[in-house]
Amino acid sequence: MPAGRDAAQLREYDFSDEDFQRVRRLVQARIGIALADSKRELVYGRLSRRLRALGLHGFDAYLQLVESGDPHELQQFCNAITTNLTAFFREQHHFRFLAEQLFPALERNNADSRRIRIWSAGCSSGEEPYSIAMVVLETLGHLRGWDIRILATDIDTSMLRQARRGLYGGDRLEKLDSARLLRWFEPTQAAQQYRVREEVRSLIVFKPLNLVGLWPMRGPFDVILCRNVVIYFDRETQRQIFSRMARLQNPGDHLILGHSESLLDVSTQYRLAGQTIYRRRPDGSGR
Repeated sequence: MPAGRDAAQLREYDFSDEDFQRVRRLVQARIGIALADSKRELVYGRLSRRLRALGLHGFDAYLQLVESGDPHELQQFCNAITTNLTAFFREQHHFRFLAEQLFPALERNNADSRRIRIWSAGCSSGEEPYSIAMVVLETLGHLRGWDIRILATDIDTSMLRQARRGLYGGDRLEKLDSARLLRWFEPTQAAQQYRVREEVRSLIVFKPLNLVGLWPMRGPFDVILCRNVVIYFDRETQRQIFSRMARLQNPGDHLILGHSESLLDVSTQYRLAGQTIYRRRPDGSGR
């Protein structure tokens, strides 16, 4: 008997092809993510928890609730579907680029405005923006009176709550350089729990944001990090997102993507400047 049929027989709830297609349409419309057929069991596992929490007996009743536009359950639905895989200083070459090239250049180029703006799009539980903030303090901490801010956004409100707390278990910090651990974290009374120091946390504002929804910010952003996020979107949604990001940046500003992402056949408004590092062109001509 096929493994998929075994899994279906063991399910607590019926989850038909029609149910999965309804989920796919909702996810595409609300989040912009194109769910592959291979995600069916993952979707069932995550959403069945919501059925239990709500005391519902089937997916039809649950999907009717989501389709009705109930704001609380829509948010819970989005939280359940989105993937949150992150780590401190993930893809370290990006942080070396910030420390060795970009931030020193911004210190020179922004000397008149004394303003730097950074956006971490899809920040999950906070490891990326906190890593950025540490590099800011390590390379630009000598600047006094500068207005340096990091906007960190994610669609998953539960992840944002965790990020704002700035609390991490020792297992999440195992690969962190010991000097950084001592400098930027303080132990708590709970065993193997560390809190990001206020000096780091004060640079960051955490906000909920759906990348396919309204964007309240105006920019401009000197650098946007949107790493390992757009791989879940279809090509047309990617084009729309990067076009909107380009409007929030000036020529020469930087956009950093994840290791498996590219702007090839997606955007002509940026040119490749490094390993998944792009710069905003003066125009979108591609020249």
